[in-house]
Amino acid sequence: MSSRTRRHRPGSGLILLTDKTTFLPLAEASLFLDLDGTLAPLMARPHLVGPDPKRNRLLRDVAEAMEGRLAIISGRSIEEVDRITGGCIACVAGLHGLERRNWNGKLDSAPPHPQLEKAVAIVDAFAHPRPELLIEKKRLGVALHYREAPEVAAEALAFARRVAWATGLKLQEGNMVAELRCPGGDKGDMLHAFMQERPFAGHFPVFVGDDVTDEDGFAAAQSLDGVGVLVGPPRRTHASCRLEDVEDVLLWLELSLQSGSFELLADP
Repeated sequence: MSSRTRRHRPGSGLILLTDKTTFLPLAEASLFLDLDGTLAPLMARPHLVGPDPKRNRLLRDVAEAMEGRLAIISGRSIEEVDRITGGCIACVAGLHGLERRNWNGKLDSAPPHPQLEKAVAIVDAFAHPRPELLIEKKRLGVALHYREAPEVAAEALAFARRVAWATGLKLQEGNMVAELRCPGGDKGDMLHAFMQERPFAGHFPVFVGDDVTDEDGFAAAQSLDGVGVLVGPPRRTHASCRLEDVEDVLLWLELSLQSGSFELLADP
């Protein structure tokens, strides 16, 4: 932590330091976290990501300290998020914004697209002779993972773009994955929806994520005078702060819980 003199940003609860470090008290923040690549390491096979008792205790403790103002916004389904977190987080948005569960358990979901089954069949046919590719079938989409075959990235993306054009599904490009999903909300829309409700309303949003799919969340947080935190190496982004990796995120959460404030170092 810096020992430099603090000063308040006009019209904000954020405390700026002259070395570009910002302190945001937990009591004034609403926290939004991606899952894969942010709270859990990226795995070539998504089903290999499982519960981690230490991580889940930390999430539960942070959520309690923030009086419930912690939500996970993930590309996974809410069911999968609950499996990995042990159900310790009440507020979850899944499938990149196609489903959302709020603080009182109310679940909202986009309708299935009429061309989804056709798209799944087309993706199945494309991947069948390519065992290095992994298909992840979701309730409102299908993801084509090529982490184990980066050499086919261009081919896989071109294929996914053609399927999206032919079916009317939305193409969601991510880290070594091309996902075809039903049209609907994105991660930024989910942040805005949470921020209009208790217990999040009236606090400064902090969105933490690693992938290009998290850029909508960064932009949404910024639009509400909050901040985006990129996890991973520097790149063009709407985020203004950065953490190195999953281990760094978990340490940051632990230190924030101990100090009572989020320390946000602006990435140059």
